[in-house]
Amino acid sequence: PSLNAWLDAFEKRECYLAFKSDYYTHVKDIPPQYGPGYDGGFENKRLAMQMNVLGKDGKSWELPLSFDDELQPLYRGPPLPICVLKAAGIQGDNEQVGVEGTSYEKADPVKMDEACRHMAAWKLASNGANVAKFAARGGPGGSKNPRKTFGAELADPYASPDEQVIASVEDALQSVCVALLAPSNEHESALAGMRNDLEANITREKGRDVASALCYLRDRTGVPRDLPLAAARQLRAHLNAAIDVLYK
Repeated sequence: PSLNAWLDAFEKRECYLAFKSDYYTHVKDIPPQYGPGYDGGFENKRLAMQMNVLGKDGKSWELPLSFDDELQPLYRGPPLPICVLKAAGIQGDNEQVGVEGTSYEKADPVKMDEACRHMAAWKLASNGANVAKFAARGGPGGSKNPRKTFGAELADPYASPDEQVIASVEDALQSVCVALLAPSNEHESALAGMRNDLEANITREKGRDVASALCYLRDRTGVPRDLPLAAARQLRAHLNAAIDVLYK
């Protein structure tokens, strides 16, 4: 009990958020250190847990997202940096705005959803051109250059982008970013606008190539390297919403 109490208290510290990962990132990045990662549970729960971890259960990486994650609780401590929670006016369970030392399981779900989306959008927009170039490695002409391999299956730091799709990928990511930034009462209409923009601005011939690039980015969104899980799941889910349009 005392060890559990210590761990519970540790989870309420903002500093822990800086190195708190998610199961997906662990499964994909640990082979060089520990051997293959296992993405399932035990006995009859194995398949369900595996699909949740890999974002293939139709819920964990799909819109609309649930408030919390059934496998990886998000709100036992600050789910986002304290400065983000303060800016969004989000109260912890101790009824104070944007503080550590408390959980956020009773936080306003609408405000929390918006804050998580806005953090994902900020990280995406703050380095948009380079993110688009990175994602373009997943285009049909990307990752063709000779390079060394790594034990982690998704690690490919020396891959080259598909130059033919970079501009279209950047257009798609800008549309995703606009949807992420929408206020909560306009989010559904912003998603509809994103879908319309993608259909209007990206030709059918390039749609699948751009979708492949967005898949590459989605699968390599790491926690906590890129975002805390509460924000990363929003980015993954919005990328999936765009991918669904482009694959039609």
